[in-house]
Amino acid sequence: MEYALIKEAIAPLMELPDRSSELTDEALCGMTVEILERRDGWARVRTHYRYEGWVIEASLCFGESFVRGWDAASKKTVLQAYADVLDEPKVQGHPVGSVTRGGLLSPVGQPEDGWQRVRFCDGREGFTWGAFLGEQITSWDKKDEPALRKALVNTALGYFGTQYRWGGKTPLGIDCSGLCSMAYLMNGVLICRDAHILPEFPMREIPFQEIKEGDLLFFPGHVAMYLGDSRYIHATAGNNCHGVVINSLDPKAPDYRADLPGKLLCAGSIF
Repeated sequence: MEYALIKEAIAPLMELPDRSSELTDEALCGMTVEILERRDGWARVRTHYRYEGWVIEASLCFGESFVRGWDAASKKTVLQAYADVLDEPKVQGHPVGSVTRGGLLSPVGQPEDGWQRVRFCDGREGFTWGAFLGEQITSWDKKDEPALRKALVNTALGYFGTQYRWGGKTPLGIDCSGLCSMAYLMNGVLICRDAHILPEFPMREIPFQEIKEGDLLFFPGHVAMYLGDSRYIHATAGNNCHGVVINSLDPKAPDYRADLPGKLLCAGSIF
């Protein structure tokens, strides 16, 4: 098997090896992908959360030494919506590159005066504001249910107001499953990137009466995260909305959205 690293802030994953094809997902800087096929400057890849698509090879960093070195390196997750990496530890520095929320950088040394020297997966180095970085979370435990539920909700709320982008999964644009899967991914949980419950992932169907904050609501072709008190957050391009908004399932609430409750298929939970 061959692997490569995503070296761009966002690498669009297309349905077909064609720039005019449909965007199905976005791989983020620092992610490792499996190479399934290469064709005419494109690579069909599989992400660590098992999603597949075609990406332009120029967005990838190839080489076993790069991949092994990056796998062994300590990494931080970018929490800032969009973070520049500069050639000097000052705001007047020139950009070496940029990373969006959910991307990965490797810290080099200790922070100094608030700045952290970092390394990209392809070896580039520069400085970013240390507070933009957080721990890379790669696992989860049901024993931490209350804290994890709160973290899932808070992560989703961090995308509030983001514009809707079909196939998107960043603060520059995000779709419904992108929002929910990123909220879980950044807390160490891999769920289906689409609006489905699949047996190979930990999400399972539960009675709606048992739903709690952080669980998911599934509609035909749509998914939302439950916040509690009959409210939910979702990325939507319907009902005169075009982004991440909060609505209610309560017909008496001012933010009730009448077109969705009757279409509810099921609720899902990892707990």
